[in-house]
Formats: sequence, C-alpha cells, structure tokens
Amino acid sequence: MSAIKDMTQLGRLVARSHGWDAARAFKAQALSEPERATLSQGALDLLRLLPAVPMSSALLSAALAVSLERRIDAPVHVVTGALSVNSSEIFGADASVEDMASPAWNGHAWVMIGSHVVDIALFRIAYSAQGPAPLAKHVDLVFGPGKGLYVDEWKRTRRVGLDYAPARVLSAEEVTALMGHAFHLIKQARADTPSGE
Repeated sequence: MSAIKDMTQLGRLVARSHGWDAARAFKAQALSEPERATLSQGALDLLRLLPAVPMSSALLSAALAVSLERRIDAPVHVVTGALSVNSSEIFGADASVEDMASPAWNGHAWVMIGSHVVDIALFRIAYSAQGPAPLAKHVDLVFGPGKGLYVDEWKRTRRVGLDYAPARVLSAEEVTALMGHAFHLIKQARADTPSGE
C-alpha cells in the first residue's frame, strides 16, 4: 500500500471503516479553541488515570478517543501507521489488530480530529525506560521533559521532525475492544495500589 500523504487519501481510510458521511465530516472538521481546551483537559485526566506502565499506543489512543467522543462533537478517529523521527522509522505500520493491546506491538496509533494529530502516547513512550533511544533523544531535544500530549496539524508535524504515516483507521468495534483492554489495566492498577495512596 502506498503512503497516505493528504487528507483526501486519509478520508478514504476513514470511509473504509466508518462510511463516506463520516469521512466527509472528518475532513471538514476544524478544532475550535473550546474543543482544544477540552481535549487538553481530557488527556491530562486520562494520563492521571492510566497506570504508568508499558502500554501500547493503541490502548492509550483508544482510551483518549472514547473519552473525547463523550466531551466534544468533533469526529474522533484512531489511526494506526508508522512514526518516523527525522526520516528514521521508529514504529512500523503494523496493522495487526490482534497484537495492538500488547506493549510489544511494533506499530503506532494516534487520534486524528480533522487534520490534527493528537498523540497521547508519544511522550509517555519517549520518557519511559523502554522507549526507543532515537525517539527519547529527539523528544528531549525538541520538546524537553514533562510533556503529556502532542497536538499539531498533520502537515506541520515534519517541522518538528515527526512523520506520521497513516495506514489504517480503526473501526468503532476495534476501538471499543482496545478500550476494554485499557480499562482492565486501569482496574488492575487500582487493585494493586494500597489504600490511601
């Protein structure tokens, strides 16, 4: 499959999973300032809730998408594909849905709201001990420590050395299944946390 390079091609991926009406709504979406504020707050709330354990970007992105669908009217889609840093591929376009819940999954997932990339996993992966060294170094140099959410226009991500190459848009059923895995991790983390912490 050739690389997806523009919103028209990405709209076709959305249509495959969600239909043409969803694709048209997706391409027409522009994030308003109130939606941006809601997005930021939702991501912060989610990062506090999710355990800081190795977790696939698909689980984080699915949890964010489900959370955002309840808070904003904009079409929210989970996209999988490759992520490169300064033209070096960090995560491949592994589209195997069966493996997405595993921390060992070699793909990358992020949320797209219209032309905006919303990556809740980028910084968590980069700051973790298991994160790929080139990603960790790049994030440290470009963004610094302590970041939680990366949001940018898709066409502008290359300006900061990131290249998101969409391969697939997950269906609602796939997102729901991944959210179930994320919920299980949240429940498990709460059970493992002693009372009073």
